Amino acid sequence: MKKQKILVGMSGGVDSTVTSILLQKEGYEVVGVYLKLHNKVGYHEANIEKVKRVAEYLGVEVHIHDLSTPFKEKVYDYFVDTYKEGLTPNPCVMCNRNIKFGEMVEFAESLGIEKVATGHYIKCDGDFLYMAEDDTKDQSYFLAQVRKETLKRLVFPLGTWKKEDVKVYASKIPVLADFATQKESSEICFVENDYTEVLERHMDIDLEGETVDVDGNVVGKHKGYMHYTIGKRRGFTVDGAHDPHFVLEIKPEKNQIVVGKKEALEVNSFGIKEINLFEKLTEFNSTVKVRYRTKAIPCKVSIEGDVGSVEMEESVFGLAYGQVAVFYNGDKVIGSGVIC
Repeated sequence: MKKQKILVGMSGGVDSTVTSILLQKEGYEVVGVYLKLHNKVGYHEANIEKVKRVAEYLGVEVHIHDLSTPFKEKVYDYFVDTYKEGLTPNPCVMCNRNIKFGEMVEFAESLGIEKVATGHYIKCDGDFLYMAEDDTKDQSYFLAQVRKETLKRLVFPLGTWKKEDVKVYASKIPVLADFATQKESSEICFVENDYTEVLERHMDIDLEGETVDVDGNVVGKHKGYMHYTIGKRRGFTVDGAHDPHFVLEIKPEKNQIVVGKKEALEVNSFGIKEINLFEKLTEFNSTVKVRYRTKAIPCKVSIEGDVGSVEMEESVFGLAYGQVAVFYNGDKVIGSGVIC
């Protein structure tokens, strides 16, 4: 019987290599692809060398697929433009939606391959996404904007694995011997140190502006609104303040930041747009994560057209507009929306 082909996103790292090996053991014919997502000098060469070594070891075909143009349009430009609007982007979420499980799936189609796999820690049954067994590595938050019609094509072998077990497994694989303990990449791939280094290539981010209170009174100065995100408490002046002040709102059109005391950051409701649900719902109870590393809070969601509202049972501090809210029923991902 002819083996079913599966396209595996390969980075040259431990997770994607173990994923490829597990899929081979399951009987798939693995075809690898390395995605060139940007043109940062010196970034790809070592990775591609590792990918080719892994491909040779496994005896699989591997493609180097340049997606730098759509990545710039759908992720990089989105990142810059969102900060320009005074909001906080989530480029990894948009990359997963538009590039890794958008453009890469289209590439699989061009090769006549139905199934697509990556080394993400998440589970999928073809209809829904579920949190990974290893809750310390779970990446369901970052995949919650993936289009529903794509789910039937996705395979995630590491969803049932613990990271520590993957490392042990990898340590016994000869081709991984010299990089099974390499440091994992966890930051935004095109950001070297700080996000402002990216922004200053495209605009002047150091235009001094006014710090105002919630009533619009000028109370101090700041060094340029792009240096701030909601909840930040340093880098601006507040004349005569005795208590710590935090950024409550950013007004890019006026180059102003609105500041106040910590209690003013407390929020228990918010709006959502760009809603992506895995089942047709207009009103539901669930839990919600408003950032990756936060606990899920019980909430009620109401959707009308292409926007919605979320009422939480507990308050959160420093809700960042532009970030993604992800809704869960237990370990099942119901969907997500962009906080607005």
